[in-house]
Amino acid sequence: MLNLLKYKTPEKYSSDFKEAYSYINVKQIKILSSAIFALAATLRIFSVVFYKEMGSLPNFAEYNISNMIQITAGPIFIIVSTIAAKPNSWTVRQRNILTLIFSMFLLSITFYISFIYSQHNTKNTMTVFLIGIVMVSIFFSLEFKYILILSLHAILLFIIGMIIPNLDLDQKILNTGAAIILAFVLYICSRYSYFFKSQHFTQLRQLEEKNIEVQELNRQKSEILGFVAHDLRNPLNNIEALSRIILEENKGTENTEAALILSSSRQAKDIINDLIEVVQEEKIPFQMVNINMVDYLSGICMSWQANSEEQRKINFIAHESELLSSVNPSKFNRVIDNLIGNGLKFSETNTPIDVEVLKKDTLCMIRVKDYGIGIPDNLKTLLFDQFSKAGRQGLKGERSIGLGLHISKDIVEQHGGTLSLESEENKGSTFIISMPLAG
Repeated sequence: MLNLLKYKTPEKYSSDFKEAYSYINVKQIKILSSAIFALAATLRIFSVVFYKEMGSLPNFAEYNISNMIQITAGPIFIIVSTIAAKPNSWTVRQRNILTLIFSMFLLSITFYISFIYSQHNTKNTMTVFLIGIVMVSIFFSLEFKYILILSLHAILLFIIGMIIPNLDLDQKILNTGAAIILAFVLYICSRYSYFFKSQHFTQLRQLEEKNIEVQELNRQKSEILGFVAHDLRNPLNNIEALSRIILEENKGTENTEAALILSSSRQAKDIINDLIEVVQEEKIPFQMVNINMVDYLSGICMSWQANSEEQRKINFIAHESELLSSVNPSKFNRVIDNLIGNGLKFSETNTPIDVEVLKKDTLCMIRVKDYGIGIPDNLKTLLFDQFSKAGRQGLKGERSIGLGLHISKDIVEQHGGTLSLESEENKGSTFIISMPLAG
């Protein structure tokens, strides 16, 4: 409790909090004064239309004074708060003073109504005044000195209320006690409101700062990763070219070392390409062209068949002679390469890879199927995640960093298509691409 009473907004965020909530306070003034004016105007219309009936009510003349004050003050506060809410028109201190004046008005008018309704002995019924206290506490965020002024104002209202009527000593003591209790309630409720609003504001600012910090760290990480990946690609290209030359010069003889170098350099290049793809923050729109997917996929399969070190069988199955789709050839080639490469990695050398293309309604369907180890159910939901935990070693120990399928799915979706999976453990996997047909 003591900490609550002494609480201050942390110095680092104090000025921003005061600035932000000074604007919020004047906006609340506009809302509340509009509501007060609308209610007072409605009651004024009723009092004119039903003058005889309402004129006979007890203390009608005093209620009439209260109504006129509300009708007069409402538009004034609406106009002033509208001006104060404009950026840089008023200082924080001026907006706070306006909030204080309106809060005093709200407490005064609700006390006056309670005073009239209680037959000039406010302790008898304080419902309306309590509503005023709650409204001030909830709607406004006030600093300690302003809350203290409002609490003293509440006590002063009771003192004035005891002077006007002729109350005996007992009644005056009871009213004094009620004044102190209500002033304390106002103070405590306002401090709670201020505390929670300040805490909320501070936490939001801290989260914003953390987000900026994380974004900067991610940017630096991506920048470093991009530089490293680009710098590594050239040496690997040289290694790959040299190993190819060695293999060409020693055709007909077994040269497992050179073949291993070539295979490893290709794997390293694939990993580097995946990393470069991931660290690109901005997705540059693809340059699309309409191509016959049948001829396009046939060419990719033929290239894989020709370059397969173990002469793996790549079966291409086409159900149509022509299927036009709008794609970026180099990007989409990456997808098919990833899917075929995955199939080879997780299946035995004596099993084929089937690449099938067919038309289904307005879609071009591409299926890449292997007859390998399949994917367990518990890994299927993780398969397309970035740096997926579903990444496993291939049957020959090939490593994966869990990016290939994530990138493939991202590329397909940028083409307006979908990439899905059908798999059964120990029976193989089928990756299905659905692409919209051109035209």
